[in-house]
Amino acid sequence: MSSRHDGRSPDEPRAVTIDRGFARQSDGSALYRCGGTTVLVTANVVDRVPAWLEGKGVGWLTAEYMMMPGSTSPRKERRADSRSTEIQRLIGRSLRAAVDTKALGARTLHVDAEVVDADGGTRTAAITGAFVAVADALRARLGPEAARAVLRDGVAAVSVGVVAGRELLDLDYVEDSAAEVDLNVVRLGSGGLVEVQGTGEGGTFSRAQLTALMDLAERGLDLLGEAQRRALGGDWPFG
Repeated sequence: MSSRHDGRSPDEPRAVTIDRGFARQSDGSALYRCGGTTVLVTANVVDRVPAWLEGKGVGWLTAEYMMMPGSTSPRKERRADSRSTEIQRLIGRSLRAAVDTKALGARTLHVDAEVVDADGGTRTAAITGAFVAVADALRARLGPEAARAVLRDGVAAVSVGVVAGRELLDLDYVEDSAAEVDLNVVRLGSGGLVEVQGTGEGGTFSRAQLTALMDLAERGLDLLGEAQRRALGGDWPFG
């Protein structure tokens, strides 16, 4: 296979590192690095729920996403925008698919994702890193057994796309900005798809291309699940 601008093959993801416990004041945290993208995710459990859930015996998970001003060039203004709102809703939906809110009880899991350095794939990095932070937060606040009851499955996300006619896994900024097709895929560890966001940026794409992209995404998600498992080590919450 011909290499990409950074030397990777089309089906090769960027190198991933996950540093747990990076933010010491949080119940759980992970500094997630994927190539040139770095996201700090924190997770904290509070013993209350939104007003609309009071008395219903279930918990909630909510997420916030923000890009730090120095994460891009030129400097990004520190303010919420429609893109950040859309991404934080995606993060929340993705993590709630892996969490049993009834087992969580009348508690709220607050997940905060701060992009420290952006080089493409920040939303997928935030989701993948957030699972590790959430697993640690639940174990720290509820104990290992209760945490295992709350976490129903793992969850991870990856980007794929078509650039210059080639299907590629895990796009960086250079590739993403030139992509004819861009897909973000969120999947549970057991294989169920949570969300697929797909756009023909520079035209349309065929069913065959979609199938090829989904196959690439599956490969990447398997590898990301392995990275999450290595990061959590003996604290991995599943058998």
